[in-house]
Amino acid sequence: MPRSGIRRVMDAAWASGRPFIGMHVGEPDFDPPAHVAAAGAQAYLDGDTHYVPNGGIPELTRALVEKLRTANGIEVAPEQVVVSAGGAQALHLALSMTLAAGEEVLVPDPGWPNYRMAVGLLQGVPVGYPLRPEQGFVPVVADLEALLTPRTRVLVVNSPSNPLGTVIPGPRLEELVRFAERHDLWLLSDECYDALTYGVAHVSPATFDRTGCVLSAFSFSKTYAMTGVRVGYLVCPASVAPVAAKLQEPMVACVNAPAQRAALAALTGPQERVHEMRGTYDARRRLALDLLEQAGIPHVVPHGAFYLWADVSARAGGDVESWAVRLLEQERVAVAPGTAFGAGGEGWVRLSLATSTDDIREGIAAIGRMA
Repeated sequence: MPRSGIRRVMDAAWASGRPFIGMHVGEPDFDPPAHVAAAGAQAYLDGDTHYVPNGGIPELTRALVEKLRTANGIEVAPEQVVVSAGGAQALHLALSMTLAAGEEVLVPDPGWPNYRMAVGLLQGVPVGYPLRPEQGFVPVVADLEALLTPRTRVLVVNSPSNPLGTVIPGPRLEELVRFAERHDLWLLSDECYDALTYGVAHVSPATFDRTGCVLSAFSFSKTYAMTGVRVGYLVCPASVAPVAAKLQEPMVACVNAPAQRAALAALTGPQERVHEMRGTYDARRRLALDLLEQAGIPHVVPHGAFYLWADVSARAGGDVESWAVRLLEQERVAVAPGTAFGAGGEGWVRLSLATSTDDIREGIAAIGRMA
């Protein structure tokens, strides 16, 4: 399993012992809502620390069914929702059920590097499909058709995208679902950022599923700033839901009960904090776009998540990772090199907007100064 390219920048930043502006990590710079933390703490005080059902506590799975219906347009029964140890484990669970050694998974390039890691850990073969600037950085069915082999089993789709911030429109998602149906593939949809869109609607691929081929992974981490609490959930077609719940037993047994109580409070309690965080990310997004325009740095206009994909190829030449290390050394600004997200990221960097307005101003100014 190759080491993440982001880690080279992080290691250099930590090893220097000097302060730096961090625009490299995709973690909310907020704390969870107070009522969420209180619910988790109360669970410990009440002794709610014992085993719970493999698939999740019933109160949470029922609440998730309602959320999926109202927010995502997905109609499922509680037993089709499996609570996981974060969105990453939901993705690993889905791949564990659908992939055998030597089989292939189509993953986005540029895309979150953990897709390739998870496939490799299961002895599968990740095959990158291109996301091109001229196509708006969204998947094109013709590209996927060209990559198919008899060993292809799964198509991974991520919208809103990490690292791109792009949101795949509904008609294109429907095309992708039909592609999966035609070729008897599973479509694994990573919807970690489903609550973070700006001016466009998030659409879940499962709303187009006619044959039970879509598996949908969600997370509480980004929406509620609960990254360390580790609660996510996998939504399964009825045909494989019992298998998903059964697989939790040897993997994690169950997600810890206090974390599930916190997630339940997040889902059913006041949502003002979520709206506040989304509004803050949007304001930072608009500021960063203005600053990039002023600096003459080409970029993708994001409509989801909290990232900006910026083109520094004129500055970096053909080695963006080394350029990112130089940016850290000379300007004390840490960014994620695009090649950390696949070969298609050469010449690009991902800027995380999960940081202060002042850091965004200073960080983009520094990028503009770098030759």
